[in-house]
Amino acid sequence: MAKETMADFEEELKNSFRVVREGQKLKGMIVDINDEAVTLDLGYYVPGVIPMDELSDDPDFSAMRDLKIGDQVEAIVLARDDGQGNVELSLKEARQQAAWEKFREWMESGETVSVRIKESVNSGVIAYLEGIRAFIPASQLDLGFVEDTSAYIGRQVQARVIQAQEQGEKLVLSVKSVLRDKEAERDRSRMAKLVPGSIFEGKVESLMPYGAFVRLDNGLTGLVHISKISMKRLRKPSEVLSVGQDVKVKVLEVKDGRISLSIKDVETNTSEIVTDVEEDFDYQCEDFKNNPFGALLAGIKLDE
Repeated sequence: MAKETMADFEEELKNSFRVVREGQKLKGMIVDINDEAVTLDLGYYVPGVIPMDELSDDPDFSAMRDLKIGDQVEAIVLARDDGQGNVELSLKEARQQAAWEKFREWMESGETVSVRIKESVNSGVIAYLEGIRAFIPASQLDLGFVEDTSAYIGRQVQARVIQAQEQGEKLVLSVKSVLRDKEAERDRSRMAKLVPGSIFEGKVESLMPYGAFVRLDNGLTGLVHISKISMKRLRKPSEVLSVGQDVKVKVLEVKDGRISLSIKDVETNTSEIVTDVEEDFDYQCEDFKNNPFGALLAGIKLDE
């Protein structure tokens, strides 16, 4: 048997002189998991103990399922002595510190995350992200108006962080942001398949002084300029059209995310694109669902 020397105890001697402070982050290996606590080997002369209520606030978290002996974890020191000679630690506090850093990064990058909706509350729903309670307002839960948020309980959804305020622990997510991007991608794909000269069934979605927005049966919305509504000169589109009216339209042009349509060319079987506008108009951006013209036409003025 080899004779032990002082060098063999060097690491233990160093650890015996370590000073552990409250608030300090320590790394250790899980050596025991039971119904009351998780025990860590800190490489210190006493073990670290994480009480069950210091593991996570996430109601879905399970120490027996989500942790295993041999895992290396980081925890924050709550007390140098828990009354039984152990270092008292908090796993959830350490993870929360790291989580808020992630949230800020995800908010800036637009990262998409997956969360399960746990409960319905006033004006929205609650989910948990990285073990932290997150709020999804009803206005950010879907593309349209959500009246009954309780219908979303249990759903796994894709969302983005839109507010991450560590002070006050305010974490807000948006599902609508992800759905909007997916819808925009679908629209781009549909637009790529539109062929000038094609005729579609559509429904008048809104009327403006300069024309009518028509929602096609493929879900896209295009603009019928006032000069392309009728063979006769119109002062306003409402002279011959009304919101909700079914119409047939011909695709004139698809360019820069905009769809130019014509009603009168369906009857005359022509497809000239009007370049001379009969009246001046200023387009004021308004928020119409699935309306690609709102942002693109804002500020454009066409003269005779």
